[in-house]
Amino acid sequence: MQASRDRIITTHTGSLPRTPALSRMLVLREQGKPVDSAAFEAEVARCLDGVIGAQLEAGLDSINNGEAPRVGFSTYVTERMSGFGGEGRRKPTLDIQKFPGYAEHMARQIGVSEDLAKVWNTPLAQRAVHYDPTLAGVKAELASFSAALAGKPAPLETFMTAASPGVVTTTMLRAQDNPDYPTDRDYVLAVARELKREYEAIVAAGHVLQLDAPDLAMERVILFGDADLGTFLERVELHVEAINLALENIPADKVRLHVCWGNWQGPHQDDVPVAELLPILYRAKVGALSIPLGNPRHEHETVSFKTHPLPDHMLLMPGVIDVTTNYLEHPEVVANRICASVDAIGDRERVVAGTDCGFGTFASYEFVAQDVAWAKLKALSEGAAIASRRLWG
Repeated sequence: MQASRDRIITTHTGSLPRTPALSRMLVLREQGKPVDSAAFEAEVARCLDGVIGAQLEAGLDSINNGEAPRVGFSTYVTERMSGFGGEGRRKPTLDIQKFPGYAEHMARQIGVSEDLAKVWNTPLAQRAVHYDPTLAGVKAELASFSAALAGKPAPLETFMTAASPGVVTTTMLRAQDNPDYPTDRDYVLAVARELKREYEAIVAAGHVLQLDAPDLAMERVILFGDADLGTFLERVELHVEAINLALENIPADKVRLHVCWGNWQGPHQDDVPVAELLPILYRAKVGALSIPLGNPRHEHETVSFKTHPLPDHMLLMPGVIDVTTNYLEHPEVVANRICASVDAIGDRERVVAGTDCGFGTFASYEFVAQDVAWAKLKALSEGAAIASRRLWG
């Protein structure tokens, strides 16, 4: 994994805006409706060409496929793993429960339509889960990414995201009558053992693996919204144990871990402080930690890395761009946030500038206009250049 040896390098968190046509096709596929396979593959290729070109034009150093072929950053696994079925119902966030006016506002903004991906009404784990032994899904995604990169300027680094065991098991909940998993622990560790196939395939293809694990912070206000902090932190420990199980054959410097408090523009007043999480997160067998520090609720927590020092082997990928509003960050603001992270960990070479989360975590759920999203990534690169001049001269 690349570090900032002579300048601050840049990346982002994974999902990028899809074409409207591709979003529509992805949702139809999720619903089990017919979609012409040739048309789908052509639209994936068109979208990939656009998102890779946009990342390079924005000046990003570490780029990916924007999760273009996936309906959602976590729910895509139901297309690659058996054992899921029916429909569950996830708990509403504490934001929704405590701010009914906000809940109504969000309902109006997102709307109710058959064009929406499944986010809160996801399938359940009804039986034992098994990853497709042919690896067809991940192989197809890797192939499309490789094809889209061909003929373009080579980036400094490429990465590909994958859902963590924890986010899979808190999104697709365990059915209470599941005969194969009597406890959540059984379910979480079983998913880890199956997902390791996907993780190893991504690294074998030459990409850095990013594990998307918003559950490590976000579920404090969803699944564990009515539990005490200790109960939630015990679950975080289980999820980190599962991550390490799944990564047992992958070197830590090939993996980056993304943790966040949920990618929605809400109050976030009940988010767990990062200081409570860091001692547990540091146990993960990864080489970098990606965490949101570019939004009004968590920017102040950059100083937590002074009281809970980053392990020597880890990079910090602070989010310095908010991905839920259409405010375009000034590059000087971006530079200030980057320099604050450098000051907090005391090492300019171990800070890689990123975004708080993705711009299109689910097809059809986007808060930032596409043209603004690309402008934000450009501001990220411009801010990193300013920070580099400050830090290296």
